[in-house]
Parts: sequence; structure tokens; C-alpha cells
Amino acid sequence: MSAIAELSRLSKSEGRKAPAKDNKAGHLFLLPWTIGLFLITLGPMAMSLYLSFTDYNLLQAPEFVGMENIERMFSDDRLHNSLRVTFTYVLVGVPLQLGVALGVAMLLDRGMRGLSFYRSIFYLPSMLGSSVAIAVLWKQIFGTTGLVNQLLGLVGIEGMGWISDPSTSLSSLILLNVWTFGSPMVIFLAGLRQIPVMYYEAASIDGATKWRQFVSITLPMLSPIIFFNLVLQVIGAFQNFTQAFIVSNGSGGPADSTMFFTLYLYQQGFKQFDMGYASAMAWLLVLIVGGFTALNFFVSKYWVFYDD
Repeated sequence: MSAIAELSRLSKSEGRKAPAKDNKAGHLFLLPWTIGLFLITLGPMAMSLYLSFTDYNLLQAPEFVGMENIERMFSDDRLHNSLRVTFTYVLVGVPLQLGVALGVAMLLDRGMRGLSFYRSIFYLPSMLGSSVAIAVLWKQIFGTTGLVNQLLGLVGIEGMGWISDPSTSLSSLILLNVWTFGSPMVIFLAGLRQIPVMYYEAASIDGATKWRQFVSITLPMLSPIIFFNLVLQVIGAFQNFTQAFIVSNGSGGPADSTMFFTLYLYQQGFKQFDMGYASAMAWLLVLIVGGFTALNFFVSKYWVFYDD
């Protein structure tokens, strides 16, 4: 017992004499990120939270007004309309986009020739979909004298102002969002390549149809990828701004049919110079996006399958 105690004492004494690790180099490399975190992210967020309780017009010092901005949101009809437009855009556009992305990914997964070329072509709209140039192009395509109406005219159908008509303007933007399916498609394609072929072979031997294989094998095995794409695309859809701004010339028209929440926030902050109210709206958007994300994570435990 004495020998064991002596060995234990020596090991402890050696551990105490071990030199402490020098983390100065690591902290130095992290310093730019840490500075950016406080100056570019946390600092502006804290300032925005304070401004949401003030009356601030960018020209005079903020005046604290308490809950006035929050109470104002309950009676703001244009804000309620912008929420309706945004929720419609998210709840319709995101499922359609993911459905198209999954369908194209399954076609490309068949091992066709020139796969890299087709994958790049399909991914290209995703890289440009939120840019000003693509929004301007979309405005020209669906304008009164745009490409869509010209094609309809060839078969004797009189076109309409797809973007200038309140009944179709939002649908045009949803279609633009669906068209930018490249990013989730590439992720779906990578996920499909990870599903073992033996599952499909066993199902074929048992007489399972292609649809049954899709429902019983592809969807469950791909559910973590679907969940990942769903969370990202929902967050991105709530933040959409450029498309609506360019197509409506910043007005959210016609008749506020493309007045996204972010566009209305921009108008309040940088056109009406009501930065206090705009800050309160920004935090409402944070709560909405956070709520949807938390809901997705909560519901995911009932349908997402993780193959260990």
C-alpha cells in the first residue's frame, strides 16, 4: 500500500510541475473575430434593442417612449398586410422550392452524362437569385411587354401585367424563389448519393414499386437533409428583400401585394426616418424567425430519421 501511495504522490507532484499551456497564439488568432463579434454583431443588436423603445429620426437624439412602438404595431394595418404577404411567400414558396429541388436532384442522381455541367447550370440561379440583375431580368420577363406575354401572343393568348396586377404579382415572386432551387438541390444530391443501394435492391426483390421505395426509403433516409434545407430556406425567405424592392420599385405595390415585411421595415427606417419603429419591427422579425426555427426543431423529432 505504501508503494502505491508513493507512486500516486509522485504522479501528482509531476502533474503540478507540468508547464501551463500557452494559449496566447490562439487568442491572438481569435482576436479579429472577437472584435467583429462585439463591434459588428452584438453591439448593433444591443443598440437596435434600445432604439426599439425610443422615438428616433436619425437627426435628433433618441427619445425614450417605452412600449409605444410595440403598441403601434398592433394597430398598423400595413404591417399586418406585410406579415400576411411574407407568410404567404414563405409557406407557399419554400415547400415548392424544396419539392422542385428534390425532384431535379433525383433526376441528376441517375448518373446521366455531363452531370457536372447540369449541376452547375441548375445551381447558377441560386447564386444570382437574390441579386439586383436577376430581379431586373424577372421584371422584364413578366412585364406587360415581357417575354412571357410575347410567347403567349404566339399562340393567340392575350397576356397581362403579371407584376403590375395585384392578383399575380406575389405569385411571380414566389415563382422566382422556386427558380432559385440550385442550392438545396446540390445538398439533396449529396444526400441521395449517401443512401446505400442495397436498400433499393432489397426493396425491388420484395416487389416494392418506385413510389413505395421513394416513400419508405428515400424520404426517411433523406429526412435530415430535408430538415436542414427547410430551416435554411425558411430563414432566407423571411429575410427576402431585394426581389420585392426591385420588382415594385421600392413601393411594395401594386396595392401592397408585394410589401414584404423587410421592405416595409426599410420604408419605415430609411424613407420615413422612423428608426425607432423600424428597430421594433426588426426585433419582431427576429422573434418570428426564431419561433419558426424552434418549431421546426421541435417537430423534427417526429419525422426526421437519423440512421446510426
